Amino acid sequence: MSDFPAQMKAIEIRKDTETPYLALGEAAMPQYGAEDVLVRVKASGVNRPDLMQVVGMYPPPPGASEIPGLELAGEIVAIGSNVTDWKVGDQICALVTGGGYAQYAAVPAAQCLPIPGGLGMIEAAGLPETFFTVWHNVFDKAQLKAGETFLVHGGTSGIGTTAIQLAKAFGAKVIATAGSDEKCQACRDLGADIAINYKTQDFVEEVKTATDGKGADVILDMVAGDYVSRNFKAAAFEGRILIIAFLRGPKAETNFTPLLLKRLTLMGSTLRAQPVANKGAIANALRNQVWPLLNAGKIAPVIYQTVPLAKAADAHAILKGGAHIGKVILEVD
Repeated sequence: MSDFPAQMKAIEIRKDTETPYLALGEAAMPQYGAEDVLVRVKASGVNRPDLMQVVGMYPPPPGASEIPGLELAGEIVAIGSNVTDWKVGDQICALVTGGGYAQYAAVPAAQCLPIPGGLGMIEAAGLPETFFTVWHNVFDKAQLKAGETFLVHGGTSGIGTTAIQLAKAFGAKVIATAGSDEKCQACRDLGADIAINYKTQDFVEEVKTATDGKGADVILDMVAGDYVSRNFKAAAFEGRILIIAFLRGPKAETNFTPLLLKRLTLMGSTLRAQPVANKGAIANALRNQVWPLLNAGKIAPVIYQTVPLAKAADAHAILKGGAHIGKVILEVD
């Protein structure tokens, strides 16, 4: 570590006011272990869990960096003694448990992926969190198959834009919900067969109409709240429902009868606290199954806006505002 500065620029969550806020400060250089690489960060993706961390609702797991940021892209500047798959100078993107909003980050080597051909650091920084999440939930857990109907809520979010493209690429019929006609068109442009404006249409009835009454085989939900009951109604027999966030709150009053009568499977998951081995397995699947699609330009991350690291609070405000289509990325100077 002697070749690197002792301190680096990083975003801090400051709590010296009634409302926690983000500010640019300094942090100690991260220490990397035998299985890790040290990355000079060029860009970091902004995700809703980061917003939750600021207000204390999504603390980092024990041992993880307190610095926000769950995904990054950059250049490897040092490698741990047991790392054989990567070398100094490699350009990578990676999923991290924290620490992305900084000039340097220590990353488990197993969670790194090469930057796909044709993509720069900004685009690559928008890949890991959404692609790991969608692959793990929709393809590993729910086992979405070609010919099935897939419903994703929040179709223009980072998760939504990724889910639409991947589900379509693997042969599913894709239905997305979004909150405006403009956003619905964006979903269709990304490959959704049907886009439903949830503010003016009943997604349950629209899904039934689109599937001749059958319903959706797999539903990816970031909303929860009253959507839980509605998802039960919109699901097909033996449908699989995945809840990965709670935009309408973590509590719901629901009738579980459809869960039994339709033989539904209700699942939930988070990635952040999972072991490195699990994340490494997802990374391997992505490299084999999805990276060829990215390299060929058949799918691509959707970038809404780039914001300098020092203005991370502005990036969070964009997500809170909800007008974005795709990812917001922090550029690290």
